[in-house]
Amino acid sequence: MTGPGAVADQRGAVLWTPPANARQSTEIGRYLTWLERERGRAFAGYDELWSWSVEDLEGFWGSIWDYFQIRAHKPYERVLSSRAMPGARWFEGAELNYAEHLLGSGEEDADASAVVAHSQTRDPIELTFGELRDQVARARAGLARLGIRPGDRVVAYMPNIPETLVAFAATASLGAIWASCAPELGARSVVDRLAQLDPTVLLTVGGYGFRDRWIDRREEVREIRARLPRLRHVIGLQYGERGADNAVSWDELVAEPARLVFEPVAFDHPLYVLFSSGTTGPPKAIVHGHGGILLEHLKSHSLSWDLGPGDRLQWFTTTSWMMWNSLVSALLRRASAVMIDGDPTWPTLD
Repeated sequence: MTGPGAVADQRGAVLWTPPANARQSTEIGRYLTWLERERGRAFAGYDELWSWSVEDLEGFWGSIWDYFQIRAHKPYERVLSSRAMPGARWFEGAELNYAEHLLGSGEEDADASAVVAHSQTRDPIELTFGELRDQVARARAGLARLGIRPGDRVVAYMPNIPETLVAFAATASLGAIWASCAPELGARSVVDRLAQLDPTVLLTVGGYGFRDRWIDRREEVREIRARLPRLRHVIGLQYGERGADNAVSWDELVAEPARLVFEPVAFDHPLYVLFSSGTTGPPKAIVHGHGGILLEHLKSHSLSWDLGPGDRLQWFTTTSWMMWNSLVSALLRRASAVMIDGDPTWPTLD
């Protein structure tokens, strides 16, 4: 467009375009090749693949199960046995465990980086998959000593740090149910969420560092404990200056070495509970199952995000947001989860 009133072209430089060899070099390209070889289905491009994925639900999700080689303790009877909404029944009969896929068990990745954690409360931490599996096995044994069984609720008032991931994976390995809130939430916001679950165990910190100051949360922890009347155990992590008062220490929880095992659970057995923001009344609980999250995150992290072994995923998030759950699922692809606790813009934006 030229002449009076013409608007100049404001487009910036293109930051990225798919490589010419995307079919060979990306996970979605390899998946397309696999579909053609194993299923006899060829797709010209992304739009055609997407259309098939929403039109042939059994074919698509069955292919995701097979392509990612889901380790089931019992096989499924049918991909989709009921389409009722709500109440659709997926992969009935299957028994598996999300944490088994998250952590793996082989020695081939024992020395590979699993977690890279930076914090304004303490020095950086990096864990290999071998070290992470050891920590989860210890935490699992500690929770079992406290009597945690499948279906029990384990909740956390914890920041985005490796111990939170360890506790979550240990909880999932037992078939118990997880929920978390970030420690910047006030006691009322936490209780509005976690009291709905009638939890057995609370994991917590006594405070945290933010920028150059200490945020004491011990009073909030006391109020949360008082308003969860059926709570049987509180586990406190010494994080920064102070730990939680009158709590089993994290060091005690993970004191004893143990073998890492995984409780087989039904495909739709609850894995964790997320919550709506609470802007339209009390926060609404949203339950996600072991199998559904496993398949969804393998699909999204692999085919959409192109994560693979040796990659690193960093998403700035707190433990109150569903992106924390997505972040830790990077481990499903043997990629590293980069965990940041603090203000990423401090002391300067660079």
